[in-house]
Amino acid sequence: MSEEDSRTHFGYQQVPIEEKQQRVRAVFDSVADRYDVMNDLMSLGIHRLWKRRAISLAGVRRGQHVLDLASGTGDLAASFAQIVGTSGRVIMSDINQAMLMHGRERLDNRGIVGNLEYILANAEHLPFANNSFDCVTIAFGLRNVTHKQEALNEMQRVLRPGGRALVLEFSHPTNAPLQRIYDLYSFSVLPLLGRCVAGDSDSYRYLAESIRMHPDQPHLLSMLEQAGLERCEFFNLTGGIVAIHRGYKL
Repeated sequence: MSEEDSRTHFGYQQVPIEEKQQRVRAVFDSVADRYDVMNDLMSLGIHRLWKRRAISLAGVRRGQHVLDLASGTGDLAASFAQIVGTSGRVIMSDINQAMLMHGRERLDNRGIVGNLEYILANAEHLPFANNSFDCVTIAFGLRNVTHKQEALNEMQRVLRPGGRALVLEFSHPTNAPLQRIYDLYSFSVLPLLGRCVAGDSDSYRYLAESIRMHPDQPHLLSMLEQAGLERCEFFNLTGGIVAIHRGYKL
């Protein structure tokens, strides 16, 4: 393996592949306690609408089995648990233990128990059998995965035939004026908010950089197709600042 092949991006930095996971974990360890507050501040609350749209496009029904990767504090998992009911099952999974524990405490406090499980797992190597889930989702987590194609391959593997994979992620604005405003906000306002609210500007600078390094909408669509998913499509939200990609295992 060449030196170039042994490195990957962490934001705009090039780091050894084996270091990226540790660095991402440190970012989310740092922000876990203020994660929900920062989400509301950063997006002016619009992230709730993005997630609501993702839940609608997931098409989850009563009695189904759902896997929510990079689940964070569990917004999608909580909604899915209510939809599938007592005859269904939702697994809330994250690679970061601090985020998973914070999410579990949050959902326990809301009384969402019974059909919800919590599993610490790496999206690139899922500890589940083939054809296990009716729906697999990942919201605002794929950009932090070192080997994104491997994670998408795993999502396809654990889906049942007829199941849906859904990726909700920051993406690339579809017009230049919006891109300029978005860049100004991302690199000036976000780190300032991070410093004032979470006491951590570096983590939110990484957030802005990781979004810019994430594949654009057509590229990510081709990655879903490469994973073996079919009928793949994407939906731009808020001018492409966020996109939802969906594909089916047929």
